[in-house]
Amino acid sequence: MIKTLKKHGNSMALVIEKPMMEALGITEETPLQITVSGNALVVTPANVGVGPQRMKAVIKEIRKQYGPMLKRLAD
Repeated sequence: MIKTLKKHGNSMALVIEKPMMEALGITEETPLQITVSGNALVVTPANVGVGPQRMKAVIKEIRKQYGPMLKRLAD
């Protein structure tokens, strides 16, 4: 895919369309890590953790699978 930069105030912006964002699993709130590798600009989601929704889902799954055992250990 070939893209061009767009004027954004005094800067230039690279617009990422929604289908590409969905394919990458990012939203407009996702922090992005931007690096230069030789002659390439590399944009990746920043590793800032799993996020609150994913954490709640993981804890729910752990409680479902290991809840009784963890309760016995706590007692």
